[in-house]
Amino acid sequence: MAWRDSRRNRGRLALFISSIVLGIAALVAINSFADNLRTDIDRQAKSLIGADLVIASNRVLEPDMQHLVDSIAIGGERSDEIRFVSMVFFQASQGTRLVQVRALEDAGFPYYGTIETEPVEASRAFRHGGRKALVDETLLLQFNTKPGDSIKVGNLTFEIAGALKKIPGQTAVTATIAPAVYIPKRYAEETGLLQKGSRISYYFYYNLPVTTDADALVKKLEPRLEEAGFGYDTVKSRKESTGEAYDNLARFLALVGFVALLLGCVGVASAVHVYIREKLATIGVLRCLGVSGKQAFLIYLFQIMAMGFIGSVVGAVLGSLIQLYLPQLFQAFLPVEVTLSVSWSAIAVGIGIGVVVAVLFALLPLLTIRNVSPLITLRAGIEHLTSQRDTLRWGVYALILGFIFLFAYLQLGTWLRALSFTGGVLASFLVLALLARLMMWLVKRFFPVNWGYVWRQSLANLYRPNNQTLLLTVSIGLGTALIATLFLMQRLLLSEVAFAGSENQPNLVLFDIQNAQKEEVAAFAEAQGLPVLQYVPVVTMRLEEINGLTAADVRSDTTLGIPDWAFTREYRVTYRDTLIASETGVGGTWGGMAGPADSPIPISVEDRYAERLKAELGDTLIFNVQGALVPTVVAHLREVEWNRVQSNFRVLFPKGVLEEAPQFHVLMTRTQTDAQSAQFQRELVQLFPNVSAIDLGLILQTLDDILGKISFVIRFMALFSITTGLLVLIGSINISKFQRVQESVLLRTLGANKKQILSINAFEYLLLGMLAAGTGVLISIGASWALAVYSFEVEFVPDLAPLLPVFLGITALTVLIGMLNSRGVLSRPPLEVLRREAA
Repeated sequence: MAWRDSRRNRGRLALFISSIVLGIAALVAINSFADNLRTDIDRQAKSLIGADLVIASNRVLEPDMQHLVDSIAIGGERSDEIRFVSMVFFQASQGTRLVQVRALEDAGFPYYGTIETEPVEASRAFRHGGRKALVDETLLLQFNTKPGDSIKVGNLTFEIAGALKKIPGQTAVTATIAPAVYIPKRYAEETGLLQKGSRISYYFYYNLPVTTDADALVKKLEPRLEEAGFGYDTVKSRKESTGEAYDNLARFLALVGFVALLLGCVGVASAVHVYIREKLATIGVLRCLGVSGKQAFLIYLFQIMAMGFIGSVVGAVLGSLIQLYLPQLFQAFLPVEVTLSVSWSAIAVGIGIGVVVAVLFALLPLLTIRNVSPLITLRAGIEHLTSQRDTLRWGVYALILGFIFLFAYLQLGTWLRALSFTGGVLASFLVLALLARLMMWLVKRFFPVNWGYVWRQSLANLYRPNNQTLLLTVSIGLGTALIATLFLMQRLLLSEVAFAGSENQPNLVLFDIQNAQKEEVAAFAEAQGLPVLQYVPVVTMRLEEINGLTAADVRSDTTLGIPDWAFTREYRVTYRDTLIASETGVGGTWGGMAGPADSPIPISVEDRYAERLKAELGDTLIFNVQGALVPTVVAHLREVEWNRVQSNFRVLFPKGVLEEAPQFHVLMTRTQTDAQSAQFQRELVQLFPNVSAIDLGLILQTLDDILGKISFVIRFMALFSITTGLLVLIGSINISKFQRVQESVLLRTLGANKKQILSINAFEYLLLGMLAAGTGVLISIGASWALAVYSFEVEFVPDLAPLLPVFLGITALTVLIGMLNSRGVLSRPPLEVLRREAA
């Protein structure tokens, strides 16, 4: 009976069930891509780090630690690398750039994978036969330089052997943030850039014997490695961390796809509601012929299940095709080459989810079939549906929420996050639905009776039976909210770092200035017409004790809550007697000068950092300053505005303590134009090769590029939600077309012309589009405020400019689709239309 009854309605059923296709397509595409990525990360795991084991240190090794590093290589191979940031000078274009210099051993690394270069032989040739370098491909393009030209690193000039395309484990995004220049390690000292106080990292790559288990070896040496402050990575740990990072991305995008699916299901519920209303007469006849309410219910349930299955299969096929594009979409973020294959598990899960959610949302209108009276065949009317409460409906609501929660839990992995996601989805739907209801009530309550006929008819359609207001507001509104929130947050985050263009703010930072160069660099900057806005000394040190507790004590007693990294990280502190504009005292007092020689040094600690250290006012900390132990006491806590262009520090010493300690200096200045900045940096690197410069305008440009790539990925997924909302609109308009036709024919019979009916429909969809898009924009402002204040902890000053194109675009699409679906009614005589509908 389900098959027979569907014969005249399959097109209609296929249309409204198509609203779940894109949601399933998004889920299958993301899950298939994630499966393929996991497989490739497992397969190419060794190429992620290029070795069996990597040990890293950001300080020169002490003799016993050097012995440990040497002993690990027994029976295998080791290749060393020194990393530091420095300015480099391109001879061909006379340009300068801050890069990450990687001084690599003459042989060895990478033991797995390759350093991809152009020409190919340059990856090995640069290590032999004179001073040669590999330079990031993007830098060569940026500075109009090619292999064979020269680049100056510190005191030495290197011939560019080739363009560096890819390093094991590196992505396009990391290359954008820190473009690399490779030089042979034997020239590192001669560059003159390994100055005391400079931030230098030492890497040791191991190719272990086949019989050696790198993870077991690391576990055995872990206490000694942590004591020395060494970082370490194995193939297994890198594979797990990389896989986890991309799993989190895939889960997030899958949730965005799931939101699109939920929007589609809202369309399913609404369309089934209208569909069942049109089937009341048929159901009444079936009841007269002896069909029970349960049987009638099952007839239409089977129809929905069949359409849900077909829609899910179509979505799964579409998703499998979409995943062919995803590697290109994500290529800037991927550390491995992704091979494409069909993920049958993702397809099976997608089809199963599609059928389940389609049925769950369709159950709400389907349940009313059980209560249809046979008397409806004699006296048509909705009153033949019982008005008593149906307890099964509450059960369906519970099942829907339970399914959403279960899906979120499987994606997010924690009950709290799953509950937050479920609550967020529920709140969004409720807010959108309530706003739609409020709008309908306001229009009906304050109906403008003095307006023109066309306007009054359009407004009345917002609250008349079979209106589209609630459905469209929820579906299109939520999709609009996703995209608008993305635009707002991108602009907001960029505005937080858009300090380069701020008047009187520094936009150029010079660092690694040695004591002997302090006056010379300042004089050079002033001679170039640049103001010295700040000159700050920086001292590096390590933390030895917190309230008498050492690193060993903290590791042996985890209940103390003090993190291990507190003792292994390198602290960069400064000394001064006053606070600066970006600092505000929140506890204790700050005198700015050291006390008696036999008492602990009073220091100021950033409040949130003190909280992470479990340190309070009056607590004692002992620092190791280049071998000298300095006892201190936390005398002051301060809040720091890290987004301000200031020399901000977590730990601040008073004057009279660190003046004689090994240190370097940071100078902040401001250039008026890009040309002036480039000229200054060119001359700076020639006179002071060890001094590096950070162009804050370039940082802003880099951040803009990275955020642009991330936002494009998220917009791509949000597009599924918008498109699903539009499909819901198409389906809902078509499923209720009979009522629309009757209204239009009645109006034409009463004398309305085509222009008036067209205007009525156009105004109605204009109002609906404005309501839906406007509601989405309002939701996005609230969501952006919450994200800014509670997640990113920044001041919410929204840039509303991008919201206008979103609002206008969504409104225009709504009107366009509405009018395209109405064209058939206006192009034929009323009698022909009525006969066709009756047939």
